[in-house]
Amino acid sequence: MRDGQLCLWSDYNLFQVICYLATFQLEELGFQLFSNIVKSQPADKMHKFLRFFFNPLNLCSWIKDEWSLIYEMAHVKENWTDPLMRWQPEVQELIDQLERVLTNQLPLSKTKAKVTEPKQFNLTVPRPRAIPMPEPVPVVAKPRPVPRATYQSPQEQQVLELTKRRNRLKAEELLLRANLGEMRCAMPRKAPAQGSKKALRLQSPPRICKTLQLLFCRPSDDIPIKLNTAAILREGALYQRQVEKELQRVDKLVDGARDLSEFLEWQRKMQAKDYQEQRTASECRRLQGKLSHEEAVLARQRLLQENKQKADRKKEEQMAELTQQCAARRLQEERSMKELVEQVMEGHRNTQVAQMKLLKRRQQAVQEVREESQELLQRRAQEAREEQTQRCELISQLRALETQPTRKGKLVDLTQIPGYGLEGEMSIVELRERLARLKEAQKREEEEKRDQIIQGKRAKSQELQNTLEQISLCRSAMGRSAALRSVLPCNVFPTPSI
Repeated sequence: MRDGQLCLWSDYNLFQVICYLATFQLEELGFQLFSNIVKSQPADKMHKFLRFFFNPLNLCSWIKDEWSLIYEMAHVKENWTDPLMRWQPEVQELIDQLERVLTNQLPLSKTKAKVTEPKQFNLTVPRPRAIPMPEPVPVVAKPRPVPRATYQSPQEQQVLELTKRRNRLKAEELLLRANLGEMRCAMPRKAPAQGSKKALRLQSPPRICKTLQLLFCRPSDDIPIKLNTAAILREGALYQRQVEKELQRVDKLVDGARDLSEFLEWQRKMQAKDYQEQRTASECRRLQGKLSHEEAVLARQRLLQENKQKADRKKEEQMAELTQQCAARRLQEERSMKELVEQVMEGHRNTQVAQMKLLKRRQQAVQEVREESQELLQRRAQEAREEQTQRCELISQLRALETQPTRKGKLVDLTQIPGYGLEGEMSIVELRERLARLKEAQKREEEEKRDQIIQGKRAKSQELQNTLEQISLCRSAMGRSAALRSVLPCNVFPTPSI
């Protein structure tokens, strides 16, 4: 560190943390804990930093001026410089302790680096690897054939399908009979004479009335009944369904109802015929599947025999080729061993010549390295001189800038764009104008939504009013029909109508 201007990057974070603790947290930590933190760090670095930072001359001169460029002078003096000056005696004792520690330390003895000693290479030529013999192909056990029951459906499933079809036919027949019986009750009949009423009762069993009589209570005018929206819509839908059902029933009666026994008989015969055709077709498919399966088994056996014969032939050919290759490889190995022995003998003879050549090459390399190192040292010295001149120029420029007066206030132009290079940059005046337009657009949207809600409420109330009118009409019609049913006999009005 050189007069608070230069420091190593590796020590920058350490000095920053110690400066923060000394400036802002010294009162809370206490001097004892602060001294323990300082002593835990390298003594020489802490000694230089504390001697520089707590120097009264530095604190009251340029450090205070630098802080005053960012904060107010009174704030800097009251909160930072005066508390640091009060801690000056304790910090001076800590600096003296660090200085005594530095004087008591012994200088580290420099150990001489070991010089590398060259050793002769001990190279051996690896022997060529022998080609391994191929592993025998394992004989796989013959798998069991697939059982025939896999491709056949079980007998229980066929029985279940037959019973399902029979039950379905019975259910359809019963449904048609019930529908025919239900239609007959709507057909009008003549009223019997008074004398034959007893005989009819003895001949025909009593019939159960399938249609339930609807009872309507006439609401009194004194008790008001108020319905909500859900009740009105629910009752309107109920009356609408009843009207649709009544219209469908009348249309069916107008078309006429017939006896469907002939149709059921014809349908039963056709279903039996279709079922017989399906049975014959399924039997044919089953037999064809069996034949194709047996043909596939025979073809697979023939293919296995052919593959086995081909594999035996190929194995014999491979064994013959391997024997020839092994013989040729042995001859080649014998020749290579003879050549290797001759090369080793020649190498022993020429070792001295090779050592002399190696020494000459090393001497040349050492000479080249020395020349390159001298050139590098000269370049580095020249670069250091140039850097020093540049630093001196920069220092003189910075000092000249410091002497110039600085303007503390800053003029703000509200119509100026910042110019940071971001998308959508705008001035403050333009921002205010856009915000005002956005507020006006939001107000217009709110008014439109309010109008839409009012119109929807009006339409809904009109729909409810129409539903109430329809419900009142249906109620009056049903009341009239109930009154007529109570006066006239049951044969004239067999079912309630709306």
